[in-house]
Amino acid sequence: MEMNGSANILSSAYLAAEFVDSFLPQNPLQEPLEHAWNHMLQNYSKFQIATWGSLIVHEFIYFLFCLPGFVFQFLPFMQKYKIQPDKPETWEKQWKCFKMLLFNHFCIQLPLICGTYYFTEFFSIPYDWDSMPRWPYVLAQCFGCAVIEDTWHYFLHRALHHRRVYKYIHKVHHDFTSPFGMQAEYAHPAETLILGAGFFIGIMVFCNHMILLWAWVTFRLLETIDVHSGYDIPMNPMHLIPFYAGARFHDFHHMNFVGNYGSTFTWWDKVFSTDSQYHKHYLHQKAAKSD
Repeated sequence: MEMNGSANILSSAYLAAEFVDSFLPQNPLQEPLEHAWNHMLQNYSKFQIATWGSLIVHEFIYFLFCLPGFVFQFLPFMQKYKIQPDKPETWEKQWKCFKMLLFNHFCIQLPLICGTYYFTEFFSIPYDWDSMPRWPYVLAQCFGCAVIEDTWHYFLHRALHHRRVYKYIHKVHHDFTSPFGMQAEYAHPAETLILGAGFFIGIMVFCNHMILLWAWVTFRLLETIDVHSGYDIPMNPMHLIPFYAGARFHDFHHMNFVGNYGSTFTWWDKVFSTDSQYHKHYLHQKAAKSD
């Protein structure tokens, strides 16, 4: 009964997405994207696309999204948006972070990426252009993946802060009390596996085309780099996402080591009141500024 209920909810969500999609305009980039996608299919095998294509997407997107935050440290006018201006980035910290990233990306994540092809084959996930869902549908699926990943992240992240295990695993991620974008995936290898597992759950629920794997990894990297950026920039389009946590919310977690455990959204922290210290801190700040 429970499985049937879940299936009915997903089916209703798909129908709603299709209904909304029918009113949306055609993607103006569809023709060049179709040409590029078909060119890729004709020149590379599914294994190459799923494995090396996914690796290239991950590395390119990760460091591309890290670039603005890296540049901000050299722009004096951006420092007014830095959440902890008394703790600037240093070359030593960034080099330490970069070395750990290379290890995690190629020794921990690459073996997982190598399983992508077998995952798509086992679940008969299509690669062809004609089976690809339209972009509003993919966005809705990414949002669903984010909801699932955020739930997994909240409870497992909170568990990693337990005093009996914190110093063995999660303490590595907290080497930097003032985060910067590149630090988003700076973590103990065990944490990379534990918290990273939440990324794949949504894929198993929603994935109906190879494109969702790349769209979801793009969204997830954009989100985690944004919340670790250390900059609270006005007019940030990410804040258009309902209940989005953002950089200031997560920066407080790095500053104080407790509370604000959600990765993308604020609702679990609100439900369990693990954001209470955060709200007290910023209410105190606002009161101090008004005086």
